[in-house]
Amino acid sequence: MVPQATRRRELALVDLGAQYTAIAGQINDAIAEVLCSTDFILGRKLEEFEQEFALYCGARYAIGVDSGTSALELALRALGIGPGDEVITAANTFIATALAISHSAAKPVLVDVDPQTYTIDPSAVRSAITARTKAVIAVHLYGHPADMDPILDIARRHGLVVIEDACQAHGAKYKGFRVGSLGHAAAFSFYPAKNLGAYGDGGIVVTSDPQTADAVRLLRNYGQRVKYEHQCVGFNRRLDTLQAAVLAVKLKYLDEWNALRSKHARRYKQLLAGTGVITPVEADYAQSVWHLYVIRTRNRELLRRLLSDQGIATGVHYPVPIHLQAAYRELGCGQGDFPVTENFADEILSLPMYAELPAEAIEYVSDCIREFHTRVRTNVAAVA
Repeated sequence: MVPQATRRRELALVDLGAQYTAIAGQINDAIAEVLCSTDFILGRKLEEFEQEFALYCGARYAIGVDSGTSALELALRALGIGPGDEVITAANTFIATALAISHSAAKPVLVDVDPQTYTIDPSAVRSAITARTKAVIAVHLYGHPADMDPILDIARRHGLVVIEDACQAHGAKYKGFRVGSLGHAAAFSFYPAKNLGAYGDGGIVVTSDPQTADAVRLLRNYGQRVKYEHQCVGFNRRLDTLQAAVLAVKLKYLDEWNALRSKHARRYKQLLAGTGVITPVEADYAQSVWHLYVIRTRNRELLRRLLSDQGIATGVHYPVPIHLQAAYRELGCGQGDFPVTENFADEILSLPMYAELPAEAIEYVSDCIREFHTRVRTNVAAVA
């Protein structure tokens, strides 16, 4: 093995510059077109992108909003979720999932996740249903779809609404169908680092129900269909036309970029075999888009420090589970309530992952992890 000192390289967790460089001409033209038209709010480019994204997901409608969090909240409100209602979701997710429930005046009810896919455990959903339960938010975490059929079956039996949190899963498939087309509605985020990212915040609600779509349109734009005529107490939650123009360019490349991410994931799995880390799986029902490549190791902090020393950026998604956050102390949960989620929080580590990631970079990361594993084994043997 080449000594690390002679091969050190700087490697970002996500390199947005590499993506922009590849399509800069098209992006610049799209932005210039909007600037020349001065059609900045609810413009034609937004309408076109909404139609294209709905078609991409296999749904009838898409309504652009200002963030993924807003997309979740407005979907909940449009589907009649509000004060006194309970919404079941995964404990292992970004806090925005729970925040959207709280902002809709409902109560988040957290459940543990499947230890293989890291997504919501359908059996835990069934056990958490009460007379107040009105909805389930299934999170397609890290780009991997939740197991939707049993969740949808449970929801049908109990008269519940199902919303997909697809904020990390643009283009992922469940049994051949795109996420976003499976529940009553779905929410996507266009945060810049997402597989389909804007150049700022953005989000979208996808649904095939015309009433839900109409309600979201009202809620995102002050509750009005006609200017200054307000049908309900709405919000200012619109997706800017400039961002829609950028996203429309990127959407054409999304499948290609996702295919590259899948290729990188396969290479990581191959190279990390035998290194002592647990690599993520892809369920037989799923086609993940690998928004994040998340390994697990009991020596997370030591490994992370070594990788940082070698110029490799990593992330932890997420270090403190929702039920242990001060913001959700009111839920009355504590340490030990969701053991799978808590175990993951201590072990998970996100490695560099983006479409333009060079093959030699994956080899470099894997070599560093393998070397770390060798050191750990040597130290353990020496102590023994």
